[in-house]
Amino acid sequence: MKKLIQVQNVTKTFDGQVVLKSISLDIYENEFVTLLGPSGCGKTTLLRIIAGFLEPTEGHVIMDGEDIATVPAYKRDVNTVFQHYALFPHLDVYENIAFGLKIKKEPKDIIDQKVKRMISLVGLEEFEHRDVTTLSGGQQQRVAIARALVNEPRVLLLDESLSALDKNLRKEMQLELKQIQQEVGITFIFVTHDQEEALTMSDKIVIMRDGEIEQIGTPLEVYNEPVNEYCARFIGDSNIIDGIMKKDELVNFDDVDYVCVDKGFKENEPVDIVLRPEDIDIVPRNKGLLNGEVKSVLFKGVHYAVIVETSSGTSKTVTMHVTSNRDVSNPEAHEHISASSFYMDLEDVPTLTKSEVITRANAQAWDDDDEYVSLNKVEYNVDEKVGTYDCTFATEKGTEITIKIYVVEPTVIEDESNEEGIQAFDFIKTVDEIKESVALDTDLIRWADAAAWNLEDESRVEIWDVKYDFDDETITEGDYQVTFSTQGRELKIETTDHIEEGERIGLKWAPEDVHVMRKMGQ
Repeated sequence: MKKLIQVQNVTKTFDGQVVLKSISLDIYENEFVTLLGPSGCGKTTLLRIIAGFLEPTEGHVIMDGEDIATVPAYKRDVNTVFQHYALFPHLDVYENIAFGLKIKKEPKDIIDQKVKRMISLVGLEEFEHRDVTTLSGGQQQRVAIARALVNEPRVLLLDESLSALDKNLRKEMQLELKQIQQEVGITFIFVTHDQEEALTMSDKIVIMRDGEIEQIGTPLEVYNEPVNEYCARFIGDSNIIDGIMKKDELVNFDDVDYVCVDKGFKENEPVDIVLRPEDIDIVPRNKGLLNGEVKSVLFKGVHYAVIVETSSGTSKTVTMHVTSNRDVSNPEAHEHISASSFYMDLEDVPTLTKSEVITRANAQAWDDDDEYVSLNKVEYNVDEKVGTYDCTFATEKGTEITIKIYVVEPTVIEDESNEEGIQAFDFIKTVDEIKESVALDTDLIRWADAAAWNLEDESRVEIWDVKYDFDDETITEGDYQVTFSTQGRELKIETTDHIEEGERIGLKWAPEDVHVMRKMGQ
């Protein structure tokens, strides 16, 4: 196949900001090429450089052996369909399509032949004299495509031209665009951020990120063989797992070795592993490569989207001491006051402030009319060592309460297999505080000062699950165990088999379904 366009080391800067970074790309005759990526990745800038609306800061754009980087747009054998079509509202369908031919002063009979052929091609035979403002979005798009194609360009550029359509019409137009491209036999270059559009229509997909090309390949290649985590997540749904490439055709994750077909990595090299949801089969427990528990099942019409937990996260269990309500009343002052004892980390003692003490103790005072009363005294003397210390809160009228501050050395749970650490503290709450919580899981995390982090870079890890065995509506005084956990290994699976939440199952896949990628940046 003949190369039609060669983008060679193209760089584009705006006000000193690099938008394209030395892009090189070959586009062939009769090829449907999609530039795919999120907003701001540079795909539209690249399209506009090919169209001639922008000049590259550096590099060359070669078309049929000629450098056209500085050739104006109107002299290029290229036409563009814009995102919002840019139709002429005062012209009907026929006149919109014929506009470019009239500018070229083509004979009337030739114009009529070409326009009617285009109207037939895009399926608008009954609309040729219709006001374009009365057309639907899909019909307007057909007019825009016909207006561009009637000039018989070598290349048609489409800048997110399906984005304004609703979902069903967009799917219909994806198929029609591909059919039109095949019928007219010219090169299409299409810009989108929609992976489905790219997979449906393209001969070649160019995945872009931050002004650079991450991967070029057919839809099958970029789906089945993504080069890194970014491409794997951008194309299709993925399970991406940290692993170790033990040797050729053997990869390890969660301390288990799995056979694969990948080669060429260093021994014991850290890698990313992709398992596509549709490539994982559900089998009876202990009959597969690993076991798991079904956490959720969502019916999607044709298949079920299933989440299976295959390993637990990092957990820490603490004791919640539940006491009766400790309100203190001062009848003479017509005031009431309450506060709860609390635990705190020894490391936090040097930065402890009165406002923080009030917050941790949930200290508050109020009068007989339930109006808040200020706490004008907060007295405590906490040393920088493990121990139990008194803390007194009081109002101006002398209504006061004394609680305990328990300073403790935190016990950190470090899970090397998950590369996570987690800590949480025992805490004290009243029955009413538990019952009045409107987001109990969130409050339990806050009350226990629970936190988790990545052991490698100390970045924050979300507390994913909070387990307890009490009923918050009927809770009474006593001690209760609360367990905080990070998210365990969860795999997304697509299956046509009906399965129930909570079911314990086995999972298996073929070696060729395991795709190993190099870590990004390596």
